[in-house]
Amino acid sequence: MEAENMTVVTEFILIGLTQSHDMERFVFVLSLILYIIILPGNILIILTIISDPKLTAPLYFFLGNLAFLDASYSFIVTPRMLVDTFSEKKTISYKACITQLFFLHFLGGGEFLLLVVMAFDRYIAICRPLHYSTVMSPRACYVMLLALWLGGFIHSIIQVVLILRLPFCGPNHLDNFFCDVPQVIKLACTDTFAVELLMIFNSGLLTLLCFLGLLISYAVILCHVHRSASEGKSKAISTCTTHVIIIFLMFGPAIFIYTRPFTALLADKVVAFFHTVLFPLLNPVIYTLRNQEVKTSMKKLFLRQIIC
Repeated sequence: MEAENMTVVTEFILIGLTQSHDMERFVFVLSLILYIIILPGNILIILTIISDPKLTAPLYFFLGNLAFLDASYSFIVTPRMLVDTFSEKKTISYKACITQLFFLHFLGGGEFLLLVVMAFDRYIAICRPLHYSTVMSPRACYVMLLALWLGGFIHSIIQVVLILRLPFCGPNHLDNFFCDVPQVIKLACTDTFAVELLMIFNSGLLTLLCFLGLLISYAVILCHVHRSASEGKSKAISTCTTHVIIIFLMFGPAIFIYTRPFTALLADKVVAFFHTVLFPLLNPVIYTLRNQEVKTSMKKLFLRQIIC
């Protein structure tokens, strides 16, 4: 009888990033400016790499995919957050919430794996240059790309399946500005301790291991570069430094959010904002600003379009 009287949640009410209207407007203006300026920049990076026959190396192939993943990732949270700024009641349906959560982790997991692939690419190029053309052949690059998309899908679908098995009967106030695992799980009408452990193992432990593995691999690469006396030493150091910056930007917030018990902290929303709104737009731009070949090709493409 008690089970029959339980109300099934069909929508969630998002509390939002902040309760201060002034702060909310400031975040709106900042996010909109970044979105308008930097998102076209990511698209320009993709078009530049596709259109320039000189940028065919695996490094640029993966950079184009990084820009695509980040541009796609920015569509998941930011547009809805901007619209919700002017909504008195920020609601999201249960199905839309699960869909948002799926794509958030699908693309995020794929990007983490892409950074691992990019680290492998740099290791082979710098430490095993004689084997580079064989190991990083076009076919191998496409296989790696397929593997990271598949890995992101598996990572995400596991989380979605675990959440779909949970009953939601109220309350339905989600303490965030988008749907994510830590906040959604806390609204379930059952003991979620086992599910939390599985989520931490799936997202947190995997993220932490990838992060540590990437740092170790780039430390090995930089040590190898430092000992060598090759002409491209400064370029290799610049590329690896850029990769390390992106790794900290992407993995730092993810480790903070997913490698601990899902208890609310004051910094959660701020970290989530940087992780889902700001950093995905900045990552390819940071890389491009430190890559002379891409910048040169981008200027040529821009001038070509103006002349035409």
